[in-house]
Amino acid sequence: MCGILGLLLHDSAIDCAGEIAEGLSLLQHRGQDACGIVTCGHKGRFYQCKANGMVRDIFDANSISRLIGGMGVGHVRYPTAGSFNHAEAQPFYVNSPYGIVFAHNGNLINTESLLQFLDATAHRHINTASDSELLLNIFANNLQKTGKFRINEDDIFTAIGGLMSQCIGAYACVAMLAGFGIIAFRDPNGVRPVGMAVRKAATGNDYLFASESVVADAGGFSDWEDVKPGEAVIITRSTVSRRQVAPPATFAPDIFEFVYFARPDSVLDGISVYRSRMAMGDALADEVKRVLAEKNITVDVVIPVPDTSRVAALNLAQKLNLPYREGFVKNRYVGRTFIMPGQQLRRKNVRRKLNAMALEFSGKSVLIVDDSIVRGTTSKEIVQMAKDVGAKQVIVASCAPPIRWPNVYGIDMPSRTELVASGRDEEAIARAIGADLVIFQTLDDLEASVRQLNPSITHFDCSVFNGTYVTGGVTEEYLNHLESLRSDNQRAKLLDGTLDAIEPPRVNGVRRVVTEGLDLSAPSSITTPMDETIGLHNTFKCA
Repeated sequence: MCGILGLLLHDSAIDCAGEIAEGLSLLQHRGQDACGIVTCGHKGRFYQCKANGMVRDIFDANSISRLIGGMGVGHVRYPTAGSFNHAEAQPFYVNSPYGIVFAHNGNLINTESLLQFLDATAHRHINTASDSELLLNIFANNLQKTGKFRINEDDIFTAIGGLMSQCIGAYACVAMLAGFGIIAFRDPNGVRPVGMAVRKAATGNDYLFASESVVADAGGFSDWEDVKPGEAVIITRSTVSRRQVAPPATFAPDIFEFVYFARPDSVLDGISVYRSRMAMGDALADEVKRVLAEKNITVDVVIPVPDTSRVAALNLAQKLNLPYREGFVKNRYVGRTFIMPGQQLRRKNVRRKLNAMALEFSGKSVLIVDDSIVRGTTSKEIVQMAKDVGAKQVIVASCAPPIRWPNVYGIDMPSRTELVASGRDEEAIARAIGADLVIFQTLDDLEASVRQLNPSITHFDCSVFNGTYVTGGVTEEYLNHLESLRSDNQRAKLLDGTLDAIEPPRVNGVRRVVTEGLDLSAPSSITTPMDETIGLHNTFKCA
């Protein structure tokens, strides 16, 4: 999962980097592995700063001062497949044709055929294991086919339409063409979110693309509107052009955005994330009431796992007429454990992130409400923490159904063997995490909780719960390959450098080795003269 952002200021004399960095900080929950900004200044020159790390650490006053220009693209990243090195930090750039910068949220499922096409037919080199670089080069190749010295909006729409016919998967993308404008588009199923907003300025209108509406709210933008599935939007300083470039498909936004990923103060596809979580709590209350009555269990207190489940837990407690208490105190300087690479790191950080207050647990039958149970790492530690401070009985209620399938559209649901619900019923899951009882939201209730806020959306991507993938083309062979890349054992090897990012395909008869990207700010043994048209100088940690 990643966060993307594009900004175009009507006054090109005003630098936009500071505002992009502020926007990325509002999307930090979507990715904490790496971040980057590329801006476009005078005569179409690009300026870049990107690195592994949090937004606050990468974009200090010095870094931002070097990013010149009134339009730019930003990205926060957490890896789903591929490596963790800085070469895969986004945005990506190609100099031909026209100079393109590109940021992407999602995941493709036909990467092998696209790699073969780009090598054998388009003759384009792919230097990382990132799907984003694939998408960028497909887009660039389609633009190249025009053969024009200068392109127009029609050419760009045609290129994006071609991309959508070639690429299978989920993608919300923001791009920037040197000296031209910014572009956003969304896959035909609308799995990943992106929207746009406008702000009145002294000389005209400023425009924003972002993964979530909260960025628009904080920046003083208005008229937030989601980019439609299969739609492309092109914004220059003089025009806004929109076009449906892909044929209609089943609109199925990812329901896990509402369960966990998105901020509660965002609105996605016309649905308030906050209100959807309230509805999840109401629906879960009915299921909890049924199960507790069936098992003749009494609960003394409802305690949420901060922060995502707070809204649902409060509604659940109110509906069941039970006391609601904040039993866990959160250290806000530790990242989200779900998106941390590696099981050991996640387990260690649960104790760093949360502290249980004995006063709220001691001698009580406690109902702990969480947004979801994925690997079970966090849940197991939380249950043990509650028991360590004297809880008499620990029941865990999940706002989401059991997760038994990997996500192939850009969320790091790992190997099925690493999912605690895979191959287990509710009783076995409870034993695995040390709880006395586990209660899950039903899938029907989850979908109804979200859909009631926008009845026009008839489908959601619920593949992690039911194994039904909206794009099709997800075979058992593909899942096995994906799991081999995403398992925690593989990630540990990636982190310590003992494993290549992907099993490199054979290109031109030889094994293609995926390496880190060229550091164009450092001395190089390559004999080609240094030139800014070859790559972008990275200003991170420049003196």
